[in-house]
Amino acid sequence: MTTHNTNQACCSIPPVQSDYSPVGSFKPLGKFNKVYVTGPATSTNAIICVYDIFGHAPIERTQQGADLLAKTLDTTVYMPDFFEPEGPFPIDNFPPTTDEAKQELQNFFGGIANPPETVKKLTAFGELLKSNGAKKIGVYGFCWGGKVTISAGGEGTPFSAVSIVHPAMLSGSDAEKLTVPLAMYISKDEPVDEYEKIIKSLENKPFTSQCDYKNYTNMFHGWAAARGDLKNEENKKEYEEVYNKLANFFKKTLA
Repeated sequence: MTTHNTNQACCSIPPVQSDYSPVGSFKPLGKFNKVYVTGPATSTNAIICVYDIFGHAPIERTQQGADLLAKTLDTTVYMPDFFEPEGPFPIDNFPPTTDEAKQELQNFFGGIANPPETVKKLTAFGELLKSNGAKKIGVYGFCWGGKVTISAGGEGTPFSAVSIVHPAMLSGSDAEKLTVPLAMYISKDEPVDEYEKIIKSLENKPFTSQCDYKNYTNMFHGWAAARGDLKNEENKKEYEEVYNKLANFFKKTLA
């Protein structure tokens, strides 16, 4: 079942800016030396962002989105540096065009960006936030972070809701173990057949009415994160819409 949240006008993301300075700050937290934190320190709930393989930057995309969600929902948003200490994949080396560059990307996914190991880090960070007083925690992930995020929503998860935006490595089997609501927003570059398999799987879940999804057929992989172009009016419009959808989804599932 698709939920459009059209009656929740209170969750309205303000217009995004092409040139942007983040309002949050970096601080050490848990086992991470660098966590981008934005929003009120007194919020009872929390949201975690799992970025794409390019890390926190460019700031005018991923960090602005975190700031928008924090302000709109009056909730603290955390963005741990999952790639420390090695660092993210160099955006200038993507997409890889030589055999050597392709191998470097595979080594990256097999090393610091290994999805199962990152799920463990994400889960531990969520448990830390709960031990620090967070009542409910939502997670959203882009591209590589989408695979990590949906994989962290199974049995025993500390999270109350997960969302994936133009996710990489999308697979219909990803939804089988989900125990919490999912919001899923894909672009024209993700496999529609796997997207539809996930939707079908969600229809049999007890939380199906809380799930939300949309296929942005006019958008490309990365439009809401590192590869977004907010000077392009169509990209800017869809960027605002998907963050509105994320805000509505978390408003409902973290209530």
